[in-house]
Amino acid sequence: MGFGTGSLRGQAGVVDHRLSRRHLINEYKRGRLRQDQVCDAHPELIRAARNVGAPASVACPICTADELRLITYVFGPRLPAHGRCISTAQELRRLDARPDELTAYVVEACVECRWHHLLRVLPVGNRAPRAAAL
Repeated sequence: MGFGTGSLRGQAGVVDHRLSRRHLINEYKRGRLRQDQVCDAHPELIRAARNVGAPASVACPICTADELRLITYVFGPRLPAHGRCISTAQELRRLDARPDELTAYVVEACVECRWHHLLRVLPVGNRAPRAAAL
């Protein structure tokens, strides 16, 4: 039995970006990247992190401040083109109950140094596996 990309079609799942995160942090710590190259979050992302972001359980990997926040954006049909920034678990449950296939993006951002990285991408919605990993 072969395994190809076609066998994944229609199978929504979680995409974890920890390996690319670790690589970027290692490149910074080795001196191959400057801080201004990795700490360049958009002001709107920092505003969302400051106002509705949930505190992360770890410190910022760049500046070691305890200002690392997790922000979740959901994209899909009948949502704004720029997505919806989720501020409560209740709001996420409402979106998860919808019949539409939606996609949630969990981003970490440091309010102190402006580090940011996409952590994971998850399916949300009635036709997708439950988004319990947010």
